[in-house]
Amino acid sequence: MLKNERGITLVALVITIIVLIILATVAISFAFGNNGLVNRAEDARDFYANDTKYTEQSIANVEVYLDKYLESQGITQ
Repeated sequence: MLKNERGITLVALVITIIVLIILATVAISFAFGNNGLVNRAEDARDFYANDTKYTEQSIANVEVYLDKYLESQGITQ
């Protein structure tokens, strides 16, 4: 075999594949784990939906209160 030949050895290739598998495992765990990105996004979606309902209800309550107050003051709209 010539010493001037250059290329990737089988050991280097196997090590590279193992490192890539480890990185993929960590990335999948980060995305889909117990506190992963997917679960956090679902929690944020639920929080936003609940907050929107609460805000709409609060606005409706204020409108009712203002209508009653204006009626008691004799102010028509």
